[in-house]
Amino acid sequence: MAHILIINPNSSLACSAGIAAAVAPFRWPGGPSLEVATLEEGPPAIYSWRDWHGVVEPLCRRVESHPADAYVIACASDPGLAAVRGATARPVFGAFRSAAAAAAARADRFGVVAIVDASKDRHLAALRDVGLEGRLAAEVALNVTMEVLLEPDAARCRLVAAARATVEQGAKAVILGCTGMARHRAWVEKAVGVPVIEPCQAAVALALGVVLGTD
Repeated sequence: MAHILIINPNSSLACSAGIAAAVAPFRWPGGPSLEVATLEEGPPAIYSWRDWHGVVEPLCRRVESHPADAYVIACASDPGLAAVRGATARPVFGAFRSAAAAAAARADRFGVVAIVDASKDRHLAALRDVGLEGRLAAEVALNVTMEVLLEPDAARCRLVAAARATVEQGAKAVILGCTGMARHRAWVEKAVGVPVIEPCQAAVALALGVVLGTD
């Protein structure tokens, strides 16, 4: 059975639980194993470039010590993606780049909802890397903590308002720009009325396509 390792690079077990719930529809009897792991050495969330750089080496070590058929970096800043790809011959998917590909496949222009303003530079760098910066209609930051995002109701009004703001600026699809937002995807999509992309789901979908195609 193929095995996909999904690594949450922050230390929040609650965030990992939300990621596991988001990818649960991709599990089926006899299908590839989807393991969600938490990087204990990581910060509570990836807020800054310092947080981003701080998890690169631990991510590489985790991949080197835990064999899998494919890996997903379950953070919408794609920390250490190039370095992790250099640490294994297996495919490695960044959640944000996967979400951008999914959004571009659904709409000419898309929006992003970020956890904090500092995330915007990392998202733009990723979009430039894959040639999709011109498809970004708008990005709006919530400027909240991971703890707020993980509350069932605390962040939902802000998430909906931010997503609507990107739609008002031309977005026809919206990317949730933090994996802590995973549990809110369906709620936001229903409220806003355009496709809402959850990055871990997008990355796991791509990973499944690869491992199933090589069986």
